[in-house]
Amino acid sequence: MRESEVSRAVAAATSIAASCGLTVDDTVVLHDSNKLTLRLLPCDVLARVAPVADQVARFEVEVARQLAAFGCPVAALDPRVEPRVHERDGFTVTLWTYYEPVPGQVSPADYAHALRRLHRGMRELDVPAPRFTDRVERAQRLVANPDLTPALADADRELLGDTLRGLTHRIAERGAAEQLLHGEPHPGNVLTTKHGLLFIDFETCCRGPVEFDLAHAPEEVGDHCPGVDRDLLSDCRLLVLAVITTWRWDRDDEFPDGRRLGTEWLRRIRSALGR
Repeated sequence: MRESEVSRAVAAATSIAASCGLTVDDTVVLHDSNKLTLRLLPCDVLARVAPVADQVARFEVEVARQLAAFGCPVAALDPRVEPRVHERDGFTVTLWTYYEPVPGQVSPADYAHALRRLHRGMRELDVPAPRFTDRVERAQRLVANPDLTPALADADRELLGDTLRGLTHRIAERGAAEQLLHGEPHPGNVLTTKHGLLFIDFETCCRGPVEFDLAHAPEEVGDHCPGVDRDLLSDCRLLVLAVITTWRWDRDDEFPDGRRLGTEWLRRIRSALGR
């Protein structure tokens, strides 16, 4: 979030929390990207704040609410507040339970078990969601437009375009069953808590094969998922890498150290393809 917006976003979150009867004397910024994640104290609520025009908070709240009702391992909305999206001063604010992190490494087996539980619950949901290919198409538009990715060299542009196009076609040809997915269940969207592993950030939900979700998890997690198509998982991993590499070359990308990562990931793609 732009620095000029942060103070307004914090003010919107604290004002809404106060209007809901929660006491807020202090705020701690936990994460700042396209949205701001705050810990509000002493009420100990986690607030997610985003510009009204740039978010899908209602979708995220509805998915999280339904998944919690199915007993899925998801972070819950704060039970003291009505489960809805609040708006103030051009921002949307959602209020969630704050979970104190538990130190220690997550075992691949536990990660896989939590993801299987999440997928079981997601198969019960009937919500509109884009296919995973929509994300790929957005990356393809970035690659195809030098004005949007001006620092991307011609050879790298060709590499990414070929990889995105070729893998999407190959995955479609497999005809694997598709379902609602988290979309980005990487370690950054998994909380380690005393309640076990909990998934967060459901604005990225999409439909696709479960291997697309597994492609975001550490490689060892796939070893604990029986029935997974290993070749499909390999294709999905490379496709996800091509997508996130493209994002790092977007002229508007603000990911920390993004350009260095983009360069490193291009080398990984070349190595995987033998180019």
